[in-house]
Amino acid sequence: MENPQDKLTAANQYYAKSEKLHRFFKGKVEVVSKCSVNELNDFSLWYTPGVAEPCREIAKNPDTLPLYTNQGNAVAIVSDGTRVLGLGNIGARAAMPVMEGKALLFKYLGGVDAYPLCLDTTDVETLVTICKAITPTFGGINLEDIETPKCFHLLERLQQELSIPVWHDDRQGTATVILAGIFSALKIKDIDISDARIVLFGAGASNLAVADLLELSGADVGKIVLVDSRGTLHRDREIPDDNPMKAKWARISNASQLKGGVRDALRGADVLVALSTPGPGVITPDDVRVMAPDPVVFSCANPAPEIWPWEAKEGGAFIVATGRSDFPNQLNNSIVFPGVFRGALDVGTTTITDEMCVDAALAITLRAEELGLSPEHIVPSMEDEKVFAMVARAVGLKAQERGFATISRTGDELFQMATERIARARLQVNVLMERGVILQPPKE
Repeated sequence: MENPQDKLTAANQYYAKSEKLHRFFKGKVEVVSKCSVNELNDFSLWYTPGVAEPCREIAKNPDTLPLYTNQGNAVAIVSDGTRVLGLGNIGARAAMPVMEGKALLFKYLGGVDAYPLCLDTTDVETLVTICKAITPTFGGINLEDIETPKCFHLLERLQQELSIPVWHDDRQGTATVILAGIFSALKIKDIDISDARIVLFGAGASNLAVADLLELSGADVGKIVLVDSRGTLHRDREIPDDNPMKAKWARISNASQLKGGVRDALRGADVLVALSTPGPGVITPDDVRVMAPDPVVFSCANPAPEIWPWEAKEGGAFIVATGRSDFPNQLNNSIVFPGVFRGALDVGTTTITDEMCVDAALAITLRAEELGLSPEHIVPSMEDEKVFAMVARAVGLKAQERGFATISRTGDELFQMATERIARARLQVNVLMERGVILQPPKE
């Protein structure tokens, strides 16, 4: 039997290596030319005087902007660094490595050109003003690592006031991959989602969005119990006025009005979705033991899950997932947002709705089924190129169905476009590595 300490050492191996690689490369993304440059005279076309003509065309008809520029494939990754993946409020500067990593994933997995914008302000009005001001440059905005409940207000304001899609990845992206995992796990266990008892441990942006998507997908809200640091949500709980989403779920969930902590909520539950405090030790094997037979445990805090997978299995868990790539069943929003934005940009949608998230989750589960569902494989990995094109197709079709798209494309067209864009992005990296433009780090 493998020693738990060896597993723990392996799980923690990435920190020092990552620090060295970041220092070596001094960042993960840069701007490269998209157009051909065969001779210096080409700049008379790409810049002055020739560039005046596309400028005049855009001035006459602003809707032609994506035809002449990269705006239609550009996304701003906006963060104030107030809630960075398990690290908390570390500020805009310290958040920059995360946002660069996000930009790398956008490009490599979705063929989307994304730009980190770490802003030195935490004021909602200032963030709204900045996001509104940058819309001529971007076809979409991805909000990232912004504290609760401010992220709710910011997302709502921007979705109402901007004509380009705005997405909060920690909320919508995480919720979408969690939903896909639940779809798959319940298929394996042959439980209808309307019959499942589900505990959401952590009542922040992510799990509140999970609750919304579960409701939209047919789950019985009365069988959903949310738990935060003070215990279960119920109708007698006082929720601050600035958190209407949490207040809503305190009102409509937990039909039995169960009061207590996470173990009380877990008694007889089929599914646990933990998006709370980084562990380990936040959830224990004894907590898992009180759940229904063969329970599903999603322990998704970063960088360390609330309970290690081997501990969850010790407690009787049948299906275990985390947010990490070094264990089976990684539930990471990285298999969601590249395809979501690919589909959104390719149909020029003005918004990304919860319905699109549900369809994206269904596409992820469908791909997992194609590859073979099992307790150790409930969602595809990031190595699977097809899942991103399938998500893009699902989002693009739903945007057109609901009347939010400005461009009409068939499902086959969306799938082919996404496949080609993603292949091109990966080819760029491979060619640059082969030619030595992207250097290999020194061997340890």
